[in-house]
Amino acid sequence: MCMDYSRTSPSPRYRELIAQYRTMHTEGERFLGVPAEQTFSGISLLPQARDIKRLIRQTAATSILDYGSGKGGQYLPQRIELDGSQWDNVQDYWEVDYVRCYDPCFVPFSDLPADKYDGVISTDVLEHCPEDDLPWILDEMFGFARSFVFLTIACHQARKRLPNGENAHCTIKSSDWWSELLQRVSATHQGIVWEAKLYQVSPGAANVIEQRLRG
Repeated sequence: MCMDYSRTSPSPRYRELIAQYRTMHTEGERFLGVPAEQTFSGISLLPQARDIKRLIRQTAATSILDYGSGKGGQYLPQRIELDGSQWDNVQDYWEVDYVRCYDPCFVPFSDLPADKYDGVISTDVLEHCPEDDLPWILDEMFGFARSFVFLTIACHQARKRLPNGENAHCTIKSSDWWSELLQRVSATHQGIVWEAKLYQVSPGAANVIEQRLRG
């Protein structure tokens, strides 16, 4: 089994991947020919906006931490049509006072937050993290939350590749594996509502299987 890695002492693999992703943020994804400004821009958040708003209303949240936010493009002004209305940006749709972006691989957002937030969201991030570091990463996410945590996790390979040629999803596990880990970590953070959406692409098919875990 792995050593007890932590924020102050992460695994060598974690440090290696941080460097790989920082390169992609500045140089883009060369295997698919994606330019830097479109690489990890943050657009994976938008399909999850409704579920996040449901948790915001459920918990009366007013502040959000986006952990692994990418470049934060999801929060730029843009016309959004959801729930029969138009909104100028995601924050207005959520009706929250504050959204903080954190991403250790994108220098403008790489400072670790010092505060707690009502909700912590992380979309398409955990599968990019080394297995040995996931316990402390998840514990950190839950530790930043006052009320809820919302996660999306891919259980299949990515289209993107790292600069060294490896697949961008380094931890591909079953829903049962993720459920056990989430239950174990969340048990030390009583009172936090959490929800995880897991995605699996069927081999040889375009359809996506979605499974929800809740705590």
